[in-house]
Amino acid sequence: MEPTRDYPLFGGAFSATLPPGAIDVSDLRPVPDNQEVFCHRVTDQSLIVELLELQAHVQGEEAARYHFEDVGGVQEARVVQVEAVQPLLLENLALRGCCQEAWILSGKQQVAKENQQVAKYVTLYQALLRLPQYQTDLLLTFNQPP
Repeated sequence: MEPTRDYPLFGGAFSATLPPGAIDVSDLRPVPDNQEVFCHRVTDQSLIVELLELQAHVQGEEAARYHFEDVGGVQEARVVQVEAVQPLLLENLALRGCCQEAWILSGKQQVAKENQQVAKYVTLYQALLRLPQYQTDLLLTFNQPP
């Protein structure tokens, strides 16, 4: 089995440990500067790490829901369904020194892939880390296709 590897994100500002088989999507197509996107060559799972503007008008669990619904809007999801939202314990995070609050959300969205008409349910797991001193919401989204 291929070992995990540390991969620098956003020019080395921080890094992530990626599983075997992870592919940097920016090697395949353009990716916005505020995103790092990885996919698995066999499972079609993907991981998106996004640096977003802090949405100070929403707090707590509602911030996690806000970003989930925003992703659904960008993806033109036909259905956006939150299944669970829970706080993450800050002491368990590497970014605990600068993270004000953190949430994990699971849900489903019904979306059609590019150039396809049929919409399928995709399970999403999101982690939201709020970094107000940087005016940033750090959003990690793991997509589990059907």
